[in-house]
Amino acid sequence: MAHTDRDQAQRHDHDEHTHTDHGHEDHSHQRGFRGILANIFHSHSHAVPQVDRALTGSEQGIRAVKISLIGLLITAFLQVIIVAFSGSVALLADTIHNFSDGLTSIPLWIAFALMRRAPTRRYTYGWGRAEDLAGLFIIAMIAVSAVVAGYQSMIRLADPQPIRNVSWVVAAAIIGFIGNEIVAQYRIRIGKEIGSAALIADGQHSRVDGLTSLAVLFGAMGTLVGWHLADPLIGLVITVAILFILRDSGKQIWERLMDAVDPELVDQIEETAQPIAGVRDVHNVQVRWIGHQLRTEIHIGVDVHLSTVESHTIAEEVRHQLLHKLPTLSEATIHVDPRDDSGQNYHALTTHHATG
Repeated sequence: MAHTDRDQAQRHDHDEHTHTDHGHEDHSHQRGFRGILANIFHSHSHAVPQVDRALTGSEQGIRAVKISLIGLLITAFLQVIIVAFSGSVALLADTIHNFSDGLTSIPLWIAFALMRRAPTRRYTYGWGRAEDLAGLFIIAMIAVSAVVAGYQSMIRLADPQPIRNVSWVVAAAIIGFIGNEIVAQYRIRIGKEIGSAALIADGQHSRVDGLTSLAVLFGAMGTLVGWHLADPLIGLVITVAILFILRDSGKQIWERLMDAVDPELVDQIEETAQPIAGVRDVHNVQVRWIGHQLRTEIHIGVDVHLSTVESHTIAEEVRHQLLHKLPTLSEATIHVDPRDDSGQNYHALTTHHATG
């Protein structure tokens, strides 16, 4: 018998602790494109005893995107001004990358806004995959920035040009490093809190941007001693760094789209469910990320002689403990299998449908 109990508010009293089930509130949102825009530019406040974790995560994600976007744009615009005065191709490459990093905030913003929308009869699992699609856009922007930076560096390598106003380039490199590192720390921290692979990857992207800004600094120092090839060569180094980011970010998004999870998550679910009174065994554990929300489906074995109500109570306790143990878990579907010593196969009716 399967116990899902989705979108129901259930209360459990345990040693003076009351836990409200984590179903979605019925939020009133406008439909269609206007509704999406309203979600993007409006923040909700919910005065409820237990705020829905998925909704809270999306709110945190939107706030992180807004703040980091402002920080990156300020950094990039300051660098643009200095590029105009200096003519540094390495700084130009770094600035292009900073702008692309800022632009990746926009699809993430839209994705987090969509995730606040309630599931429908068409999108029964909600809108969480929008975050993974935003991750694909991030990868595309990283790839474009690598091509542009590499192309500009090759042109300047064939026709080296002296850098003007080296002191300004040094200042821009320092600005780029500080701005990107602040944004990186903030994105990564919030990404870890809400379980967003896309936001974490974007934060790592910003961190490496900061390090490449320091590389620009070394290029500028090279020109001070008369080595004009230092600037385009550092531009190529930045291009290679971007390609490494592309590889790592692509791997993360690929794993999310393919429903890959850390095997330790599976171990944690099994170790949480197994000791619960009435659970004889735990098997067929499946876990997936949908955006920054975890969902799991597990099978537990219980005594065949238990009543439906008793079996349901055990399943609910498993679900309850899992929701406490895994902060990013939004739903747990518990399937109950009868167990006895007779060896009877209670799945014989559907055994021939097994796919693996």
